[in-house]
Amino acid sequence: MALSIIVMGAAGRMGATISRLVEEADDLALVAVVERPEAEARLAGYAASGVFASSDVAAAAAQFPGAVIIDFTAPEASMVNARAAAAAGCPIIIGTTGFSDEQLAELDALAETALVFRSANMSVGVNVIMDILPRLTALLGEAYDIEMTEIHHNKKKDAPSGTALLLAEPLLEARGLSKADINTNRFDVREPRRHAEIGIQSLRGGDVVGVHTVYYMGPGERIELTHHAHSRENFANGALRAARWISAQKPGRVYNMQDVLHN
Repeated sequence: MALSIIVMGAAGRMGATISRLVEEADDLALVAVVERPEAEARLAGYAASGVFASSDVAAAAAQFPGAVIIDFTAPEASMVNARAAAAAGCPIIIGTTGFSDEQLAELDALAETALVFRSANMSVGVNVIMDILPRLTALLGEAYDIEMTEIHHNKKKDAPSGTALLLAEPLLEARGLSKADINTNRFDVREPRRHAEIGIQSLRGGDVVGVHTVYYMGPGERIELTHHAHSRENFANGALRAARWISAQKPGRVYNMQDVLHN
């Protein structure tokens, strides 16, 4: 039996990619798509059973109980969608970035009784790199400074990217640092680089899907670890892999791509 999928923001770049891949999959069924009222006309070609306005997300979730909701929208919209999913008993896969600490805390609370999955990057490659970074950091030792650059298209709103912050997590942990030790601005203070920090620089332009590079710069050598995302299908396929996986899980905490890869 095909797994029912509801796609939020289905007229957007990620939403459209996910919707197309769902329709092409034999084991998935696109039962509903949701968009802002002004964008509904762009959804006419979908074979979904229902087209809903963003204000009717609760109705979409209630009409298709148990359907997996996939959300790559914006933090405020994702919170509305997560609440509706939890109320209707629908698992939700969230690829949105830029959440506040308060919003993340609410997602944690929802996950106590509902199936919630959130990852700043659904790419298998990026999540494998996250496994590599702690060991690489430990083996190289304190003699190496760690920096990161991230490049995205000119319409991306948040900086640093959610993926950059995701990659920073194992680096900070390996070095015994905190988020306060991330440096994103070296323009206002003229002083040498602190060793106990990780710099992240953001570049925006064109239609770049995503490029992230972690630099280890030590005495006499430099190591660069780079991930290039060539298309949004990379993230969409990861989201669909997560959707297939989460239905067999139980509530209790917010799941992520590391859980998918290691279970």
